[in-house]
Amino acid sequence: MPTGSVRNQGQLYYADNHWCDQVKKTRQKLAGICGQCLNRKVRVQTIDGHTYEGVVVGHDNTYLHLANTDARFFGPAAITTLVLFELLVITLLI
Repeated sequence: MPTGSVRNQGQLYYADNHWCDQVKKTRQKLAGICGQCLNRKVRVQTIDGHTYEGVVVGHDNTYLHLANTDARFFGPAAITTLVLFELLVITLLI
C-alpha cells in the first residue's frame, strides 16, 4: 500500500511515514556506497549480526549482490544477496 493511503480496517500493519522516508534515504545512500565498491572485496555485517565477505558484483536500490570468495568453492562463485536496509556495516577489504 502506498505511504499516506487511508487505513483499512482489515490491515494488520501500516508503516509510519517517517520510517518510510528514513528507509528510502538509507537505501539511496547505501546504493551509492555499493556503487563505489563494485568489483571490490568487502565485509558486510547486517543489523541481525550476520557477517559476509565477498566481492561486490552488483546492486540496485534494494539489494547488494556479493560473490563468495571462499577458496573451498570451485567453479562459479556463489552469489549472496543482501537487503540494503538490513545492512549495519560495510568494510572495504584490501
